[in-house]
Amino acid sequence: MMNKRKKSAVVALVALVLSAHFDAFPAYNSDADETVEHIKIGEFVSYAVEAVNNEKLSYSNYRAGSGTGDGQSGVAAIFGPNSPKAAVHVQSICDEKEMPHIETRWDAYTRLPTINIHPHPHILGRVFLDLVVAFEWKDFTIIYESGPWLPGISDLLKMYDPKCYSHRCLSTCSPSHMGRRGFHLAVTEFLNASQISKTLELNQGLNPATMRVETALMYDAVLLFAEALRHLIGIDPPHPLEPIALKCEDDNTWKNGYSIINYMKASTIHGLTRGVKFDHEGHRSDFLLDIVELGPAGLEKVGVWNSTEGLNFTRKKELTALALDDGTLQNRTFIVLTAISPPYGMLKDSPTKLTGNDRFEGFGVDLIHELSLMLGFNYTFVLQEDGVYGSLNRETGKWNGMVNELLEWRADLAITDLTITSDRESAVDFTMPFMNLGISILFRKPTKEPPSLFSFMSPFSKQVWLYLGGAYMMVSMSLFILGRLSPKEWDNPYPCIEEPEELENQFSFSNSMWFTIGALLQQGSEIAPKSSSTRAVASIWWFFTLIMVSSYTANLAAFLTVEQVHSPISNAEDLAAAGGTVKYGAKRDGSTISFFKDAEYKTYQRMYEYMMQNPELLTSSNPEGLNRAKTENYAFLMESSSIEYIVERECDVTQIGGLLDDKGYGIAMRKSRLRDSPYRSALSEAVLRLQEQGVLTSLKRKWWKEKRGGGACSGTTEEGGALALEVANVGGVFVLLIVGCVVALFISFCEMMCDVHSRSRELKPTEICPPLNAPALTHPLDPLPFLQQGSADDGAEELGMDNVGGVFFVLCVGCSFASVIGCCELLCVIMQRARQHKVPFREELAAELRFVAKCSGNTKPVRHRKSSSGSRNSLESGLSVEQHSGMDPVAANGGAGDSNGKAAKTNGRKMVSLDD
Repeated sequence: MMNKRKKSAVVALVALVLSAHFDAFPAYNSDADETVEHIKIGEFVSYAVEAVNNEKLSYSNYRAGSGTGDGQSGVAAIFGPNSPKAAVHVQSICDEKEMPHIETRWDAYTRLPTINIHPHPHILGRVFLDLVVAFEWKDFTIIYESGPWLPGISDLLKMYDPKCYSHRCLSTCSPSHMGRRGFHLAVTEFLNASQISKTLELNQGLNPATMRVETALMYDAVLLFAEALRHLIGIDPPHPLEPIALKCEDDNTWKNGYSIINYMKASTIHGLTRGVKFDHEGHRSDFLLDIVELGPAGLEKVGVWNSTEGLNFTRKKELTALALDDGTLQNRTFIVLTAISPPYGMLKDSPTKLTGNDRFEGFGVDLIHELSLMLGFNYTFVLQEDGVYGSLNRETGKWNGMVNELLEWRADLAITDLTITSDRESAVDFTMPFMNLGISILFRKPTKEPPSLFSFMSPFSKQVWLYLGGAYMMVSMSLFILGRLSPKEWDNPYPCIEEPEELENQFSFSNSMWFTIGALLQQGSEIAPKSSSTRAVASIWWFFTLIMVSSYTANLAAFLTVEQVHSPISNAEDLAAAGGTVKYGAKRDGSTISFFKDAEYKTYQRMYEYMMQNPELLTSSNPEGLNRAKTENYAFLMESSSIEYIVERECDVTQIGGLLDDKGYGIAMRKSRLRDSPYRSALSEAVLRLQEQGVLTSLKRKWWKEKRGGGACSGTTEEGGALALEVANVGGVFVLLIVGCVVALFISFCEMMCDVHSRSRELKPTEICPPLNAPALTHPLDPLPFLQQGSADDGAEELGMDNVGGVFFVLCVGCSFASVIGCCELLCVIMQRARQHKVPFREELAAELRFVAKCSGNTKPVRHRKSSSGSRNSLESGLSVEQHSGMDPVAANGGAGDSNGKAAKTNGRKMVSLDD
């Protein structure tokens, strides 16, 4: 095998064939299309002797024998043998007895009295050299059978640096490997036409040539020997030729032996190998060689060589790439290797015994069937008994499993969940992937976590709850302050009295908080703002609560519809960090463990080291890994497509995380000796067509979701899709209700004790305890409404300030705007009152601010009444009396007689407010 100077590598077989013609031998001339048995040398020698004896010679006193005498009756010459070891002994005997010895084999060390009809090795070396120069080979390989062949290529070796590196690349080729089906063997022995064309292609039925070179050389040797006898007998006077008896005990020699050798070297004949003559050194140096090439149509003659003209090509010096196969799949029969690996290859469940291809079913079986229908080939499935797909032993360089079966020519194709890897592609060929996948984690299904007691708090984050509480307090304070600032919020508690002594405000601090919480919980409080400022605050608070309550309700629904589950691992990083908590492994000698072995990612390297340190975690098959994942705290690393098949049938396991890599399954096939598999392109194109037509998708749906229990885990959820809420989901709401009731009872008891203590200081002891039959006073408590809420789950995220921060901003802006409006209203009223009563604006403003700053009570005395004299002193006196003595201003000014009664009545009246 040689590489030309051109960029494209050309692989060819070129051989030298001793040019021969068979016209002189009609009995063995046959049509090229006929199959003829090999001609035995012994029979052909007998025929040559008979042909010589049948010629009409002028000197008939000698008649040739068959050359097979027993030595006692006399021997004239010895032909052969072809064995190198036996030939050495024959040469020694002939040299001792001066007996002619004729050889037809390759022998670079011929000596007297031996003559070799075979072309001399050194002359053949010139042919090799001329070929290398003519084809411009720069790199080539010399393959020789044994040491005696090397002298013939000495000139070729001298062309290159004698110190160049060389090594033995092929030492032994086992004959047992040559007879296997589909094995292409080109055994080239120079000058041997039959062996050159001996390409063992058992399924093609090629036949070797019918005439071997040594047979033709033996025929020419007999003719040359006869020609020498003619010359020796024809001399004048005639020279008698009587063979002598060969005996090892005496020293007799045959005096005519060397004479016959000399006449043979000086003679020229035209035999089956064309012209036969020798040079002055007794070597056959003048001969004609045909240069033939093994091409697609068989042996093709590309040129000739002779000792005088050298090479003469009958066509361009282009080597045709050897195509031992045209890649056609029509009507071919392939041995397809498969393994028991659901759903790619499985044995059929049948009550009767099945044979042949009927035993198997699965995705891979159906795929091969579809390809055979499309490409027209036949197939026979063979089971890989050990279930090993193929891994390389880097120490020995040997493959095992399916890959080894392909390399050993025991199968043509292999299909199962066989992953395409770089190592495998260096040994065998693959079609384009018929399925893409990756490595993932098979683990038991996560367990459900019990819901949190206060799961109703989950829709909002803690930060949002804190901000919500702060907003509640801020709005309540805003309503309280703006209510005291806004004049419109001060009302006459007794509409029948035109000139009331006091004004009442509904926005006390407790009422403000009650109004705010009522709006937040979507409940009414019977408090209606009157001024523009308080209405602005109330409006913005209602808008705020609308958004917050809607967000809470929507997020709460998401929390209630998704169950919370717990899994100790969620991806490969968690699995590697789990250490001994969760054990994990993969299939031994598979592509998955090879991926972790060759991975450069540190996490995967740690996982590989862990599995190597714990070899008991590796499994021999995928079912074993599945069983361990179901019964132990064990994660099994395998291909995602196999996990999809398993989780359709095993409801207690699932796939964890995403894919760790990206790869595919392909159909493996053996590479050709000289190129890629000739069937690869056709099969890959067919797989692509099946993919485009949707056949592969249909086959996957059939074997994943329909056949062999597929779809068993598809409808495991309860009908309706909604899960009933348990007490555990809403238990926190009940706890909050109970706690609220207990706190309300405690507050009620405290209020009662305070009231009793206050009345005991004013009333007599007998009035403290009412009669037993007196009706009891009850104060109804308004329970706080709560939404029924459930457990949170990882499927819904709690709302943070990033989600609702804008609502809080709108609330703050609204409150600020309402505060500005309240201040403006206050200033306008004070300015109007100051002009009306002719009071300085600054003094009136200071009085109002002092009252607001006290932040106590929800009643306000009237400063300027219509019945007053209007004098400043009387107003100040009335105000002083009201503040210090608590007397009615009318009584202090000396009103009518009945005014004292009114004053007494007013002083004895308890002001009623919303706080009471």
